Amino acid sequence: MVKPTDYLTVTALTQYLKAKFERDPYLDRVYLTGEISNFRLRPNAHQYFSLKDNKAKISAIMFKSAFEKIKFTPEEGMKVLVVGRISLYEATGNYQIYVERMEPDGLGALYQAYEQLKAKLSAEGLFDAPKQLLPRFPKRIAVITSPSGAVIRDIITTTQRRYPIAQLVLFPAVVQGDGAADILVDRLNQVNQQGDFDTIIIGRGGGSIEDLWPFNEERVARAIVASQIPVISSVGHETDTTIADLVADVRAATPTAAAELATPVLTDEVLKLQQQRLRLYQAFSKTLALNKKQLVHLQNSYVLKQPQRLYDGYLQNVDQLHRRLLLAQQQRLQTSQQNVQLLQQRLQSQSPSGAIQQAQRMLTDTDHRLKRAIESLVQNRRQQAGQAVAALDLVSPLKILGRGFAYVTDDNQNVMKKMTDFTVDQSIELHVQDGLVNARVTATHKGDE
Repeated sequence: MVKPTDYLTVTALTQYLKAKFERDPYLDRVYLTGEISNFRLRPNAHQYFSLKDNKAKISAIMFKSAFEKIKFTPEEGMKVLVVGRISLYEATGNYQIYVERMEPDGLGALYQAYEQLKAKLSAEGLFDAPKQLLPRFPKRIAVITSPSGAVIRDIITTTQRRYPIAQLVLFPAVVQGDGAADILVDRLNQVNQQGDFDTIIIGRGGGSIEDLWPFNEERVARAIVASQIPVISSVGHETDTTIADLVADVRAATPTAAAELATPVLTDEVLKLQQQRLRLYQAFSKTLALNKKQLVHLQNSYVLKQPQRLYDGYLQNVDQLHRRLLLAQQQRLQTSQQNVQLLQQRLQSQSPSGAIQQAQRMLTDTDHRLKRAIESLVQNRRQQAGQAVAALDLVSPLKILGRGFAYVTDDNQNVMKKMTDFTVDQSIELHVQDGLVNARVTATHKGDE
């Protein structure tokens, strides 16, 4: 027979099963593929979700430290490859996988992260935001790139050939590997803080998507967008397109093209200046000749020879306006006088004295009628009161007693109405018109006896 001490507690059983999971070498490192389910992104926290296929589901947890290392954002329904260990959560008794690494199934993690960030920034409108115009004649150009790469040499060579008066300032940066993105952001902020640059060129040479990845980081993209100085992005080869290229004010296919976009050709600009100088001289000469001709015409005009003629027309206009003003004043005065006469007539016809007299007569008549009505009302009320007193007197109990009637009460002053209320030898009181009579019942008889 099983003793009570042979029964396990739920906690003991769960601990035993957990130990089985922990000690099983096959469950210590599991490679699993499945579809993400019940996923809700928790910023700066552990991630809880499920992995499922057509026939089964397993709970999963990915701690914050491991989740921060993945390059993409997991989404509901995404098929992924995960590496982790299987264990049991004692509080609920559920077994689950603790995910250490995760990547998309069938699509590279970096490419997935690139597409996700591209979609996110596009939805925010960063790609369609207004672009800053490049200055046509820059004095100082900041170059953010590796000091040992071919990029800086190509930019220096092209700038010296095209526009040698521009000053190039190199801000050395690591352009690949861990920490490169932070350095690029620091360099962009440093250039903007100095504020004495006209253009920024940021870039590097070609490479794999892993090599170019710092230029696909979100913080680098936002630093480029936040730059107050126009940014030219030149990352990779012509076929490579990074997030930095999409958010920059101008994208250059190569470092040489970046330098060409940032600077004009000095000899061409000098030639343009000479042509502008010639056009300006010709235009000025033509304008000067036209002004001289106009000056001669004005010198021969009657305005300068007989300036008093300028005022003839104005004097005549003043006389006409003066006459029109006098006539308008006279007409207005006549109209005002007529209006005053009409108003006086209307005022006399509408004098309030007649209305006051009529109102006084009406008031006197109303006072007489009110007094007569009050006297009539008082007389009617007196008659009604007398009639009411007479009617009450007719139904008064004293009147009834005066006609020889009386009423009987017992010792408790209860009115006795029926023969059954009386008992032999009972003391009773007879109430008559002018007093009270004490009596005693000697006998009772029914009405028909």
